[in-house]
Amino acid sequence: MTKRTLPLLAALAAAFATAATAVASTITATGTVTGAGAVSIAAGSTASFADILDGTDQTVSYQLPLTVVDARGTGGGWNLTITSTAFTTGTHSLAATASSLASVTLACTAGSTCTLPTSSVTLPVAVPAAATAPAAVKFFNAAPTTGMGSFTVTPTVNVSIPGNSYAGSYQSTVTVAVAAGP
Repeated sequence: MTKRTLPLLAALAAAFATAATAVASTITATGTVTGAGAVSIAAGSTASFADILDGTDQTVSYQLPLTVVDARGTGGGWNLTITSTAFTTGTHSLAATASSLASVTLACTAGSTCTLPTSSVTLPVAVPAAATAPAAVKFFNAAPTTGMGSFTVTPTVNVSIPGNSYAGSYQSTVTVAVAAGP
């Protein structure tokens, strides 16, 4: 190597070393996620059952299609309550103790990522009934840090029909409510 080539190689090596050095900078990204107010409930279509009297006491059931949404973002939990009027034809009625909530199934609503609720309510629960709806009873709850997101909740209500019941079209007004807190 000649004396002139050596300084040229040294200059090229320094240029390559400088080009490979990276310069970094940091940026802080901030996002605000806001809750959507209160926990809410929506009821689906009407519920119904059918029975054929045969002289024996029978139990039939119907389901209440509900959607519960907890978009508050607090993890505070929620609870569901139920009450009803007695099943009546207008002339004949079933006993005020005829209905009981037997089970509850639930699933995340399509398109929702959710935290499944953990309930501490033991079923079955008697559904109170009278000529006018009595005080509601709790039938399901979401413990704190559970029940966040959107859910399809399907309670199954059993109705006891005595063997000596009158035939007819019986109706009851069922009221289901949701409240914040387990």
